[in-house]
Amino acid sequence: MTDTVVDHGHPPTNTGMSHNKLGMWVFLASECLLFGALISTYVLYRTETNGGPEPSEDFFDIPFTSVSSFVLLMSSLTMVLALSALQRGDLVRNRIWLVATALLGAVFLGGQVYEFTAFYNDGLGYTTSPFSSAFYTLTGFHGVHVAIGILMLMSLFVASVRGRLNAENAETVEIVGLYWHFVDIVWIILFGVVYLMA
Repeated sequence: MTDTVVDHGHPPTNTGMSHNKLGMWVFLASECLLFGALISTYVLYRTETNGGPEPSEDFFDIPFTSVSSFVLLMSSLTMVLALSALQRGDLVRNRIWLVATALLGAVFLGGQVYEFTAFYNDGLGYTTSPFSSAFYTLTGFHGVHVAIGILMLMSLFVASVRGRLNAENAETVEIVGLYWHFVDIVWIILFGVVYLMA
């Protein structure tokens, strides 16, 4: 019995995966270093409030952020369903799940904008203290990653509508899925460090 190799149109690397997928893994590894630096900075400065609002249970709306976090985590499930549908050749369901994933990401971003607005109204501006600068930089940078992911998802949707996305190039959706899952995992860490440790 011989093993069958699926050809995605890309020559394999020494690791056995395509150059595109390997490139995404390398990019995500560099992102780990970046977020690691941002998280470390936040941990160092979270007590430097300069008399401004402090990171506490009274300041953060934990129930609201928990719901927002759940919405983002559910988007990982819809991303898996989008890839699975495409691999089966079900283009309609693939499009539905891609849009659902993007919408869940957009709901999360809307919650983050609402939260930032509430914090600002409570006296926590970007330059209020080292804590506020570190907080907004860390969570805002993650929000930018979510926004980029939404753009990637919508570009996949447009490609699907134009007939450029099918089961043969499902690896493209898989690579975007890797990015999306990474963003979700990073948020779990941020939620624990920023909100639950408060």
